[in-house]
Amino acid sequence: MGRSEPLKWRVSDPLWERLEPILTDPPRRFRYPGRARYGPRHCLEGILYVLRHGVPWRALPRLEGLPSGQTCWRRLDEWERAGVWAALLERLQQRLAEAERIDWSRAIVDASLVDAKRGAPRSRAASAAAPAAVST
Repeated sequence: MGRSEPLKWRVSDPLWERLEPILTDPPRRFRYPGRARYGPRHCLEGILYVLRHGVPWRALPRLEGLPSGQTCWRRLDEWERAGVWAALLERLQQRLAEAERIDWSRAIVDASLVDAKRGAPRSRAASAAAPAAVST
């Protein structure tokens, strides 16, 4: 019995054709090449699984060729440092915008990414969390 629809964290072939030029692996060394790397598509699917299901990296299941969570995390870190992850997200956002599938009214800004300036004046507004913090 097969699935009627693909798993949401799997990368479809048409999407992979658009992303493959961005996600290239470095060439293997001739001498002492080491263990062969997992392909970028497998690592991307592992990363998408973690993002979709919210599991910790170490809890990534070994499904149908997915690499370990540590491997996926290392590849994400490698892509982030090289600027590849930002290019990938930009390309995906362009594709979703073309298909009119982005609803920016539901966008969330993560406050952990906003710098808190040292020595800046504190807000005078009362925080909703302050009474709860005192009572616990």
